[in-house]
Amino acid sequence: MAKKNQKMVEEITAMDVDFAQWYTDICKKAELVSYTSVKGCMVIRPYGYAIWENIQREMDKRFKAVGVKNAYFPMLIPESYLKREAEHVEGFAPEVAVVTYAGGAELQEKLVIRPTSETIICEMYAKWLQSYRDLPILINQWANVVRWEKTTRPFLRSREFWW
Repeated sequence: MAKKNQKMVEEITAMDVDFAQWYTDICKKAELVSYTSVKGCMVIRPYGYAIWENIQREMDKRFKAVGVKNAYFPMLIPESYLKREAEHVEGFAPEVAVVTYAGGAELQEKLVIRPTSETIICEMYAKWLQSYRDLPILINQWANVVRWEKTTRPFLRSREFWW
């Protein structure tokens, strides 16, 4: 028992010294995630995915109780959409992944892999909403986003994460 208590004290002390590393170690030891060969990317293992499913199920129930409906918006967004919104470009420019070549040819317009969904959602809302009679529009999207983060943490900030 004394050895077990000593190990717990050492782990707590390690947390005080480097919380970020302690958190990452706990996620890996609990078999919630495994890192892949792509830096900053992870596989959500069954226990970790079960946690996500529980969060999603509970939130979905709450959303639907107030009339929110689920929808899905594309992962690929024309670069011009992102550039139209200066605050997105300023905040995300160094973090975005860009597709320039597909189907055996160079693309006429670069496509940004979704760093957020606001740009494509706003484009669609502009088409869908013609007057106040079209309101309210209550939509939720369960989606992954890709950001080329310099520092990553399981579930909190990785190259690809859910929201």
